[in-house]
Amino acid sequence: MATCPQGHASGDDEYCDVCGAQMAGAPAPQPQAQAAAPGTESCPVCQTPRAGQFCEVCGHDYTGGSAPVSVPMGGGAQWEAVTAADRTYYEKVIAEGGPDAAAMAFPPYCPERSFALVGEQVRVGRRSRARNVAPEIDLTGPPEDPGISHLHAVLLAQPDGSWTLVDPGSSNGTQVNGKPVKVNVPVRIGPGDKIHLGAWTVITIREGTP
Repeated sequence: MATCPQGHASGDDEYCDVCGAQMAGAPAPQPQAQAAAPGTESCPVCQTPRAGQFCEVCGHDYTGGSAPVSVPMGGGAQWEAVTAADRTYYEKVIAEGGPDAAAMAFPPYCPERSFALVGEQVRVGRRSRARNVAPEIDLTGPPEDPGISHLHAVLLAQPDGSWTLVDPGSSNGTQVNGKPVKVNVPVRIGPGDKIHLGAWTVITIREGTP
């Protein structure tokens, strides 16, 4: 594992998993394409073997997004995702243990941030130049939650104006209202629902006009 300027061991070669500091040294190498087994579909962008609707490495949508989603215009209401730090969830994660639990510190200051849900899909995660991932809900920080994957989850707009959430295979999983989300199984979400991910991040879904 790489070591950040503060002396922390980090599995990420761009930003420290513990303190979020930018890693020193040469630019991060491009990820090596994984060899696909005969008859297995590969991602056309990074050649990673397909595991679901979205590529686990670069976030490519295999459906191509060719079918536009018709969202009802009644009322003009919009949806928003509000991110914050949840100490109760953090204490639960630490209590469950894990190889990096001792190195995870709850942030002393983490202001709420609001992201409008627009378009056909909204990706949640941490940006990575090496992997060419730039999620619409970018949780890179500061403060940065080390338990969040570069492509952690995807919110998908539905024809009736609602949204569903998909976890394409994040490292530490996702919960909706306290219940674990199965990989690549869509879960319908609505106003007031809470999405927990990483070590202390909570995303609250609201309906309004941000």
